[in-house]
Amino acid sequence: MIRLLLRVLGQEYARPVRRTVALMTAAAIAEGLSYALVLPVLRSLLGGQPAEAWPWLGAFGAAVAAHGVLRYRADLAGFRAGTLLLDGMYRRFGGHLARLPVGWFDAARVGEVSVLAGPGIFSAMGVTAHLLSPFISAWVTPLTVVVVMLSVHWQLGLAAVVAAPVVVAIHRWAGRALTAADADRASRDHEATSRVIEYLQAQPVLRAGGRTADRFQLLDDALRAVRRASRRTTLSVLPATIGLSLTVQALFTGLLALSVHLVLGGGTGVAEVLTILVLAARCVDPLLSLAESGGKLRAARSELARLDTVLRTEPLPEPREPVEPERHDLEFTSVSFRYGDRDVLDDLSLSVPEGRRIAVVGPSGAGKSTLLRLIARFHDVRAGSVRVGGVDVRAMSTEVLLSRIALVSQDVHLVDGTIEENVRLGRPGARDAEVREAAAAARLDEVVERLPDGWATRVGEGGARLSGGERQRVAIARALVRDAPIVLLDEVTSALDPVNEAAVHEGIERLVVGRTVIMVAHRPRTVWRADRVVLLDGGRVVAEGDHDELLRRGGRYAQFWGAVRSPVPGG
Repeated sequence: MIRLLLRVLGQEYARPVRRTVALMTAAAIAEGLSYALVLPVLRSLLGGQPAEAWPWLGAFGAAVAAHGVLRYRADLAGFRAGTLLLDGMYRRFGGHLARLPVGWFDAARVGEVSVLAGPGIFSAMGVTAHLLSPFISAWVTPLTVVVVMLSVHWQLGLAAVVAAPVVVAIHRWAGRALTAADADRASRDHEATSRVIEYLQAQPVLRAGGRTADRFQLLDDALRAVRRASRRTTLSVLPATIGLSLTVQALFTGLLALSVHLVLGGGTGVAEVLTILVLAARCVDPLLSLAESGGKLRAARSELARLDTVLRTEPLPEPREPVEPERHDLEFTSVSFRYGDRDVLDDLSLSVPEGRRIAVVGPSGAGKSTLLRLIARFHDVRAGSVRVGGVDVRAMSTEVLLSRIALVSQDVHLVDGTIEENVRLGRPGARDAEVREAAAAARLDEVVERLPDGWATRVGEGGARLSGGERQRVAIARALVRDAPIVLLDEVTSALDPVNEAAVHEGIERLVVGRTVIMVAHRPRTVWRADRVVLLDGGRVVAEGDHDELLRRGGRYAQFWGAVRSPVPGG
C-alpha cells in the first residue's frame, strides 16, 4: 500500500509518509507494552500485599500517558502528511492531465476523471490521515500483546501465536473476495457518472421534445447496475466480516478454555491467567476492527491503482531538439489512423498551400474532424506523417505547434468566467484594444452591449448562460485575438439560427483572411468560398477540386450533394 502510494506521488514524499508510519507503529507497540504492567498490578492485588500495586499502577498510568503522547504525535503527523499528499496529488494529477493529448479525453474518461479528481483523490490521500493508524494498531498492538503473553506464560503465549496465522488467513480471504467486488462497483460508479453528465447535457433536447417527465433509459440502466454492484459488494462483505468475527471469538474462547484447564491442573496461578485473559480480551476489539479498516484501505488502494493507471498514461512524446517551421502550408502524406478498433483514415494524402483554404466534406464518420485533430496533434498517426511548413508535427514542440493554430469547433466550451476572460484565453497578453477589435470583427460587441454587465458578464460553466450563436462569436473573437497563421474550422455554423449564422460567417471571413485554412463543411455557403473542396469517404480522398467543377463531373461528389439535398447556384 505504501509503495503504491509513493509510486503515485513520487519518492519526494517518502520521508513524511515513513515518519508517519514509524510514529504510528511506535504508538501501537507502546500501547501493547503498557498492558504488560497489568501483570504486576494483578499479582499484587491477588497476593498477600495489595498495597504494592500502587507503584505498578502509577507505572501503568505513566505508560498510558506516554502512549497518548505518541498517539497524538502520530495522528498529527498523519493529518499533516495527508494534507501534504493531497496538495501534491492535485498538483501532479492536474499537471499530468494537462500534458495528456486532448484526444485522450473521450466521454468515458471525462466521467472517470471527474470521480478521481473528487472523491477518488480524497479517499486515496486520506490513507495517512484516517486509515493507517487504526489499521496499524489492529495488527501491531495484538502482536505486541502476544509477545508479552509469551514472556508471562509460554503455553498460553504459544497458543496465541498459533492462532495468529488463522486470523491472517481469514483476513486475506476477505480481502480477495472484496477486491473484485470493489473493482466492479468502481467501474459501475464511473459509468453512472458519465451517464449523469450525458443526461444533464441532453436536457435541452429532452425538453425541446416535450420529454421533461421521461426517464433517461441509459441513466436508469447505469444506476440499476450501480445498485446491483453495491448489493454484490455487501453480500461479499458479510461472509468476510462474520467469518472474521466468529474466528476471533472462537480463538478467544479456546484460549479461555485452555486457561481454565491450566488453572485447574494447578500448573498456573490465578494472577497469570487473569493477566493473559485481560491481554487477550484487549486484542479482540482491534482484530474485530480489521474488517472495517481493511475494507476502507482496500477501497483507497483501488482508487490509488486507478490514479496510478492515469498517471502512468504516457503523454505524446516531445522532441529532444524541436524544429520550428518557417512556412504554414499543411501536408498529409500516406496518413493512417485508428481510433479504438476502427480505421478512421487509410493512406490519406492531402496538401494545403500556405494562405489557401480548403473545405472538407463527406458523410458522417468519414474522418473529417480527425484531420483537424491530427494537425493539432490531439493524437499521433499510426502511419505516414502530418506536416506544417514541411516539418512533421511530431518534430515540433507542443507549445510551438499550438501557437500556430486557431481551432474553432461546433462544440464551443467556455470557462466559467467573464466574456472578456474567455476571449483573452486566445492570447492572455493581448491589449484591451486588440480584444475589442477582435470582438467587433466577430460581432461579439453586439452581444456585449445588450448584456447588463457587459464585458464582465459571467458565461457560466461551459458557457451555459450564452446561446450557441453567442458562444460561437466568443470562440471566433478568441481565435482572432490568437492571430494564428493556421485556422481549423469544424462545422462552426451547423446548429445556428440564420441571424447568428450570418454573424458567425462574417466573423469567419475576417478570421481566415491571409491564413491557411481547413474547414469541415456541410453547407454550400461554406464550400463556395473555399479555394478547393475535398470529399472524404471511408478515410480516403475520393474527389478533389473546385465545387462547380466537381458537380459538372458528376460521380461521388455530385451524388453526395444530391443525397444531402443542399441548394447549389443555378440549380
